[in-house]
Amino acid sequence: MTRVKKGTNALKSRKNILRDTKGWRFGRNNKERQAMEGLLHAGAYSFAHRRDKKGDIRRVWNVKINAALEPKGLSYSKFIGSLKKAGIIADRKILATLAETQPRAFDAIVAKVK
Repeated sequence: MTRVKKGTNALKSRKNILRDTKGWRFGRNNKERQAMEGLLHAGAYSFAHRRDKKGDIRRVWNVKINAALEPKGLSYSKFIGSLKKAGIIADRKILATLAETQPRAFDAIVAKVK
């Protein structure tokens, strides 16, 4: 069997790895082994944190709703509970948007719930 040297393929993969780690600190931007390890960790973190980001955004919606409810003398938890009892189906994203951009519409929902 003939000998196969992997020069072209090795250079190509090294170039791609180092291109992806450009701007990283210390050895991770110019040493192939450290760069590959950093890329693997970065991929794992980005996968996990895509899920976390959804929870973070939901928490922001809750804070916006609660901030709009405070002057009306309601708490977030009581508001959500009474929304469900009243049969009003509106998710937190819509409620937060209404509280921020259209306070009159939000006030109408709060009035129905009270």
